[in-house]
Amino acid sequence: MQVKEGTLLWQPDEIQKKQTNIFAFMDWLRDTKGLHFEDYHSLWQWSVDHIEAFWESQWEYFGIKSAKPYQTILSSHEMPGAQWFSEATVNYTEHIFKNRDKRKLAIIHASEIRGKAEVTWGQLYRDTSAMQQTLLKMGVEKGDRVVAYLPNIYETTIAFLATASLGAIWSSASPDFGTQSVIDRFKQIQPKVMITIDGYRYGGRNFDRLEVVSDIQSALPTLKATIAIPYLNQHADFSRLKNAISWSDALTMDDTKPLTYVHVPFNDPIWVLYSSGTTGKPKPIVQSQGGILLEHLKALTFHMDLGENTRFFWYTTTGWMMWNFLIGGLLTGSTIILYDGNPAYPDKNFLWQFAEQTKMTSFGTSASYLTACMKDQIEPGREFNLEHLTNISSTGSPLPPEAFQWCCNHVKTDIWIASASGGTDVCTAFILGSPILPVYAGELQCMGLGAKIESFNNQGLPEIGEIGELVLTEPFPTMPIFFWNDKDGTRLQESYFDTFPGIWCHGDYLKITERNTAVIYGRSDATINRGGIRIGTSEIYRAVDRVNEVEDSLIVDIPDEGGQSRTPLFVVMKEGVTLTEEIAGSIKKQIRTQCSPRHVPTAIHEVKELPKTLNGKKLEVPIKKILMGMDAEKVVNIGSLSNKRALDYFVAFSKANQNG
Repeated sequence: MQVKEGTLLWQPDEIQKKQTNIFAFMDWLRDTKGLHFEDYHSLWQWSVDHIEAFWESQWEYFGIKSAKPYQTILSSHEMPGAQWFSEATVNYTEHIFKNRDKRKLAIIHASEIRGKAEVTWGQLYRDTSAMQQTLLKMGVEKGDRVVAYLPNIYETTIAFLATASLGAIWSSASPDFGTQSVIDRFKQIQPKVMITIDGYRYGGRNFDRLEVVSDIQSALPTLKATIAIPYLNQHADFSRLKNAISWSDALTMDDTKPLTYVHVPFNDPIWVLYSSGTTGKPKPIVQSQGGILLEHLKALTFHMDLGENTRFFWYTTTGWMMWNFLIGGLLTGSTIILYDGNPAYPDKNFLWQFAEQTKMTSFGTSASYLTACMKDQIEPGREFNLEHLTNISSTGSPLPPEAFQWCCNHVKTDIWIASASGGTDVCTAFILGSPILPVYAGELQCMGLGAKIESFNNQGLPEIGEIGELVLTEPFPTMPIFFWNDKDGTRLQESYFDTFPGIWCHGDYLKITERNTAVIYGRSDATINRGGIRIGTSEIYRAVDRVNEVEDSLIVDIPDEGGQSRTPLFVVMKEGVTLTEEIAGSIKKQIRTQCSPRHVPTAIHEVKELPKTLNGKKLEVPIKKILMGMDAEKVVNIGSLSNKRALDYFVAFSKANQNG
């Protein structure tokens, strides 16, 4: 199926536009502020030219509740260090339950273990209140860390909302993460309480996790208590865990005590997410209660068009920021839909059948899933009743034009397709969809409101129609307030602001078109992104280092035209050792167990040596660019190499693969 990038596939009619949340907001701006906007781009331009006025309008429009009034909208325009609404004190969970009809549906959830179940706002409130009481008994206070080794199930949502209600700090990891990957994340933030399961099911296979949980507990000396959910086995034996109480005991409550809210400064932490670079342990990224509250309200209301009559689904795990984004759907009053399990089990039709069963209005997934459905030639629109479905959204990697076309041809002809780009670093998408804009194959519809996105060339100048670095040239509310344990801000500075001083450089290749759409060309750094889950190369190397026969290794993530990617691993063997199938199997096993099954390399190749700089750094990004077909002389400073000949293998490898 060939379709040219930029082909017009869908556009809303005037009736559809007038029914959107963003149209209502534009009416509100006209009526209350005297601001008239003819189209989306003029609204966006105002939102980035007058960012303080724009974000203040969000505060007012959404009726943000603060125990103290704000005096300052933005402390300065300098990055890093800009602070928003400094004097205000807010609580995220309070806004989740604000003005809800307790009889209406809040959550639909299902998994490979459990059948479909529904939860009202009233039940969600009661369960969150019960969990809050338990956390209080455990001594959890403002600023304490609560960690979750949990799948995307209803209990995880309760635990997070209760944590945020107390001004405590949340962090989660998916149970398919290996022991060391979880320890490397949680140990950095010294948690007081952990919530976990006994195991999970994926693709019809059961995975017991009690031994892993015990090892994690042993590595976290600050843990005071653990709450254990019998998920895989209703009669799970948690006796081997220290200071563990059962989930049923945790939900025992005093019905006379209402849910209370600890108001914290706008810029206080709400959670710690992890995004790995090429060196060191995963970066513990801290975002603020207020920043997340405001941005998620904006993105989900105006760009996802969510509200009380929508049903919002995203296929995700708790190890991906899209879980946090999905939970944010509750802020809009939307019913959110959770699923835990393999999205392609028993086959790729399953999620589409799930969409029919749940009357899903917004279907969120990864580009790789949609591409896989396309390649398998499945026919969701023919097989299932998708009358309620109005939107398909994707992220994790660029959605190719052919997959856009497939959605129109084989899911639903009148479907709004929104490819989105953002990341863990900001826990949102800042290039995404709009229900009042047309959809062009292979293109993201618009830069998000309040996000001053530009594409910079190597000289730090903005360009239109050319591929450059994705940058933000103005502060944004969900930029990290800090990295945990990064006391002087050095790691934060190096991660985003070293390339262009004072400018956020995101690490994606971007082209902005003449019609203000965008095309993403993948990561410009060396992070490995598989199924939307980013793991740093350092984590891969740590796993490979456990194989005694391997001397050194290098892995890169090479995007392909189908919206997926290849991750070849290159290994230098110890003297006298040759790479065998048995050794390759050991390498894959270590990566599968220590990192995740998603990050097992697509191929393993033996090399004599790896190209390195004079100070011993591996040439990850240059090698990635060479394997993407770029000229070695343009991406490598030959004079900086300690072993120039080592580059020859990768140049030849690239040519062979380009030609083959």
